[in-house]
Amino acid sequence: MKRIFFASALALSLLSCRENKSRNAPVVDNAVDNAESSVSGSIKKNTRYSKGGNLVHEIYEELVKNDKALQELDARIENIREETRTVLSEYSEVIYKSETYYNDAAALSNSVTDSLTRKQIEKEIKASSEKYNTKTQTIKDLISRIKANDAALHDQYVVFKIRKTLPEIEKYQNAHPLKTDNLDSFINKQNILLEELKKLK
Repeated sequence: MKRIFFASALALSLLSCRENKSRNAPVVDNAVDNAESSVSGSIKKNTRYSKGGNLVHEIYEELVKNDKALQELDARIENIREETRTVLSEYSEVIYKSETYYNDAAALSNSVTDSLTRKQIEKEIKASSEKYNTKTQTIKDLISRIKANDAALHDQYVVFKIRKTLPEIEKYQNAHPLKTDNLDSFINKQNILLEELKKLK
């Protein structure tokens, strides 16, 4: 009896493995399946992807691999964003140090006990600070424009990636059609077992 049960269980398990393989096999090659296979290690369903944790980026990376125009665009975007960081850091450091100096000088001037001397040095600090602000106002305006452009560039790049990958997820969905047959069949198996258990005493 045990042998018959074991043989039946083995046959059922092999059959269900075959069903799973045929269900999971992609009909068409697409960037979504390729993105899954290119990620290091095995990917379990319902987990975040390893690179950046975003499937949009994963699919887009797959598209970039085989598209020279996308590779060039990506390189240009990365270069301009790197240049932005370099340019801003040069100017920001000088402005930051100057503003820090004036704040520290004002704080330090509070320790001067003679009120006339304190007022005099506070006046000198304020005059120098206002002079520097006037001199650097145009620079600050240009920095604000560069930051705004960088934010707009980021936004447009994200939108571009999403629009570029939307057809790929749709292709993936078409390659993996979801039908009710297997689910109905499985529910029937569950119901049979449930009925058997109810009858057992």
